Amino acid sequence: MSLSSSSAAPSADPPAAAVPAESPAAAASASASRQIASEPLIAVVPTPSAFREYFARPTVAAFVAGGVAGAVSRSVVSPLERMKIIMQVQGPGASSYQGVFGTLRKMWKEEGWRGYMRGNGINCVRIVPYSAVQYSSYTIYKEYIMEEGKTELDTPRRLLAGALAGITSVVATYPLDIVRTRLSIQTASLGNLHVRPADAPGMWSTTKHLYHTEGGLLALYRGIIPTIIGVAPYVGLNFAVYESMREMVADDDGNIGAGGKLFCGAVSGAVAQTLTYPFDVLRRRFQVNTMKDLGFQYNSVYDAIVSITKKEGPFGLYKGLSANLLKVAPSMASSWLSYELVKDFLQR
Repeated sequence: MSLSSSSAAPSADPPAAAVPAESPAAAASASASRQIASEPLIAVVPTPSAFREYFARPTVAAFVAGGVAGAVSRSVVSPLERMKIIMQVQGPGASSYQGVFGTLRKMWKEEGWRGYMRGNGINCVRIVPYSAVQYSSYTIYKEYIMEEGKTELDTPRRLLAGALAGITSVVATYPLDIVRTRLSIQTASLGNLHVRPADAPGMWSTTKHLYHTEGGLLALYRGIIPTIIGVAPYVGLNFAVYESMREMVADDDGNIGAGGKLFCGAVSGAVAQTLTYPFDVLRRRFQVNTMKDLGFQYNSVYDAIVSITKKEGPFGLYKGLSANLLKVAPSMASSWLSYELVKDFLQR
């Protein structure tokens, strides 16, 4: 019977009216969703070529190369760098550290090899972001102030770009610099300051002590004014002299070998640091200005200049210059060489 047959064999499909009609877009979306759901998830991993393209960008390459250059150069001259800082903060009447070789012997006798490298760890921690920010910001400023239609800066613009890069990098990393200075001198025989190497606080302890006992965040930026005053002409001269020397020693195609890069780096570093050295002494003095055992306390940059000149003679502003000149050639040469090599490697 047709009625019973129809009841016994109901249709497997629901009535068409029970399913609303889909638009073509909705149907395509549903189809894509089902396809995605049916396929396993695959993580998107950058390819080696994508990495190379990213690190070949001028700003990124300059940032990485600058960081490597800073760490290499500071490690090469760490004994001379610490000796220079000790001489700079040795106040009037103090004579514990005399001469380059006498100071090196005293450092070795009191602390051994660790005395030569004291403060180098945080110096590398500091100098990597410092140099990276300096070089990369120089590249940015260079492009920003470039005259339209030209590919190179003239000397005034080089000075401006270098000065701005120096100020940017100093502000970004200054707290690490003041902590590094404290770490470098805390075990030295300067007045009543001497601390046994085994009892010397580390980077974090020194940072917390500065912050909690000497004025909070402002304590970590003590001496920033003379630092900025000095770093602007220093970095400006450094970049300007280096690029000018590079143009002089480059061949007709603009290429320069490793020897030429070493020479340009050494000359630019020596000229820039010698002309701006008194600002470096002022920076170190203000970074330890609250330490009462060093024999000096200054109220301003002017007060410091007058006091140093009066009590220590005009050469008081050049304390440690001999150690600085010994280190500046290998420091700047290795810095520029490693910078150029790493940058060329990333961009080739």
